[in-house]
Amino acid sequence: MKPFLYMALLVTLLTTSGCWDRTEINDLAFIMGTAFDVTEDGNYILSHQIAIPSSAQGGPGSGVSSKEKFFVISAVGSNINEAFYRLQKKSSRRLFTAHRVVIYIGEKLSKRGIKDILDIYTHDSKQRLRTYIMVVKGGEGRELLKVKYPFEQVPSEAIKEMEGLRSELAISLRDFFLASSGEGISPVLGVIMADGITEGVKEGNIFKLAGSAIFKDFKLAGFLNENETNGFLWVTDRMKNGSLNANVPDSSGTVGMILAKTDRKITPEISGDKIKFNIQLHGEGNIWENNTNLDIRKPENLRIVETALEKAVEGQIHDTLSKVQKQYKVDSVGFGREIYRDKPKQWRTLKNQWDNKFPEVTVSLEVKLTILGSGMAGPPLHLERKEIIK
Repeated sequence: MKPFLYMALLVTLLTTSGCWDRTEINDLAFIMGTAFDVTEDGNYILSHQIAIPSSAQGGPGSGVSSKEKFFVISAVGSNINEAFYRLQKKSSRRLFTAHRVVIYIGEKLSKRGIKDILDIYTHDSKQRLRTYIMVVKGGEGRELLKVKYPFEQVPSEAIKEMEGLRSELAISLRDFFLASSGEGISPVLGVIMADGITEGVKEGNIFKLAGSAIFKDFKLAGFLNENETNGFLWVTDRMKNGSLNANVPDSSGTVGMILAKTDRKITPEISGDKIKFNIQLHGEGNIWENNTNLDIRKPENLRIVETALEKAVEGQIHDTLSKVQKQYKVDSVGFGREIYRDKPKQWRTLKNQWDNKFPEVTVSLEVKLTILGSGMAGPPLHLERKEIIK
């Protein structure tokens, strides 16, 4: 029986197909970041930040400095598909998107509209929906791709680390699609800009997260600054950790708090044509800075500090809602979604007129902060005993 078994195995090996369509890693160009911009005549500019493999750095006759870890290539097309294939003609390797970290969209293109850009990511199964997508404030995405970041070999990797800290708004393609296709909410994007640059961006500067971008009908409606974005994170239940600062009345100083835990609850109330939302926010954390003359180890002084911090949060929420309701008039906070979830029958009536209703809704806000400990932030050490309020 053994000879027949050996013959059967041999036939199996000869007739079994191998990985005939396998692509070797040396044949791939790893795209780490992508940028979309627009020309003066309305064409698209597509740019890729591509990692340079170590085997290609500094070799004899390579012409590549061993210090260079990435390069940026761009192409122009009347549509995204045309621009992509023109980029492929500039690369000796197949462009590979599975490792892409971030997609930048220039501010000018964001104002014109990004619907065509998003369409390509709904058809190509190779695109990663966990890729971060951001608006470049005051500049073009292709220029930001050239900005080097000292901590990472390829700058786009820094975005993954920065967004992972959740210090600002972190939005992926998946998040954007869920919001844009959901009921009662308009999508937002994170914002990035080169630090210290007011007119465009230049190579050699680091970049920073810079608030959030409000979209309406896939067009940029405007921006929220850092303070307003913090309020946005609170009201949308995305404030997982962070910091607060507040001026304390009658103490000539400020206090700072590190948040360890947050919670949010929204309850819609509908009475005839009047719509009201009751928002309850709760946060816990520790004092990490005390520039007042209060000894916050004392319960009565600790309550003074808590009240000042609560008012600071109320101010952030007020600034945020004022901008999205009165100025941009777009429900990015998801009030409509809360009605859709809690009162689906009323939502069916309100849905088609929500754009007009949203700016007129009223909000009741209740903020409760609990300071778990003051740590070493008791009375400032540089004050004399007689200057400290106990």
